[in-house]
Amino acid sequence: MAGAAIVTAGAFTTFGGLLLVPLHEERGWSRASIGVAFAISMVLYGVTAPFAAALMDRLGVRRVVVGALVLAGAGAAGTALAGSPAQVAAAWGLGVGLGTGAASTALAASVAERAGAGRRGLVAGLLTAAGVVGQFVFLPVLSRVVEGYGWQAAAWGLAGAAGLVAACALALLRGARAAVQAQSSQAPGTGGASHVVTRALRILAAATRRPAFWLLAGVFAVCGASTNGLLWNHFTPAAHDHGMPATSASTLLALVGIFNVAGTIAAGRLTDRVDPRRVLAACFGLRALTLVALPLLWSPSVGVPLVAFAVLFGLLDVATVPPTLALCRVHFGPDAVVVFGWVNAAHQLGAGAMAHLGGLTRDTLGTYDPVWVGAGALCAGAAVLVGVVRSARQERPAPYAPNPRDTV
Repeated sequence: MAGAAIVTAGAFTTFGGLLLVPLHEERGWSRASIGVAFAISMVLYGVTAPFAAALMDRLGVRRVVVGALVLAGAGAAGTALAGSPAQVAAAWGLGVGLGTGAASTALAASVAERAGAGRRGLVAGLLTAAGVVGQFVFLPVLSRVVEGYGWQAAAWGLAGAAGLVAACALALLRGARAAVQAQSSQAPGTGGASHVVTRALRILAAATRRPAFWLLAGVFAVCGASTNGLLWNHFTPAAHDHGMPATSASTLLALVGIFNVAGTIAAGRLTDRVDPRRVLAACFGLRALTLVALPLLWSPSVGVPLVAFAVLFGLLDVATVPPTLALCRVHFGPDAVVVFGWVNAAHQLGAGAMAHLGGLTRDTLGTYDPVWVGAGALCAGAAVLVGVVRSARQERPAPYAPNPRDTV
């Protein structure tokens, strides 16, 4: 499971970081035309998760994970063979987008649901941390491959890694059971892809009638805006505005990634022991303080204040995943995994919106400072909104009852 999370996370972050520039320079294609593939993959990464979660309930975790890895590997291989931007968009955008989306948050949520009471938060934290490791293991390794052997070798390397992990998953996940079965949403006598799509959409329609869904989707959209959308897109350009070399800014981002692992695992463990609302509110409250303080910490070199920012932000970056999944479980019971997939789609929408607004603010005002402060205010608001969500003591989910038709 961890291997699948590592490979899919590494594949998802590779294109924009390593392949875009070599493709532009070697093939002469415009950055905009190449970027279409990355845009498609980002959208599919966000919207695939709820359907993948429903498919895991129907076919079992093993089959979906193996299929997702094969699809991502085929997309990477197709990119290496592509002869036009349209072919890159079809290979990377569709193949890698669908594959990584099906084996990312859906996988972590589905496996965590099967872990049993008292361990779900920890398992969710571990698998989320594995995804973070994938980003920071693959990028430096593949960057050396690109420098020494070219971008096509890196794409083939990703395809090979995906195939290897798929083979391991096929052999080792024989005893895995499917994720939580949504009894209330199950339509007897139906099957196939149409059933999976119908179920995911039916769960979404039911969830949107409950305030808890909109609260969780809203706070997770703020999470995406303040992390993927803002920090990971605009930290390096903002650092450059203050005279810091890109290599130094990248070092600070790497530090954020390292502490992501510890923070996510710790948040998962805390979620198993205390009210998840407290964990989630603390994450957003502390994140708000770090973002508001950042404009005061900038300097041309890496000093203690910026290192402290990177460490603290890293501890909080993806620590929101285990408590959010736990709150989905509290309010949506056996439908929690699919609902979390839709909540994660809101995360991606928030990230995309902030990625655009951050650049627009910099172009208009000549500085990123209002963006950091504004994102901090959004996080403070999210911390308050978390308190509106009912706690686990006020509502208990229905017990998990596996469907005898589930397979592995």
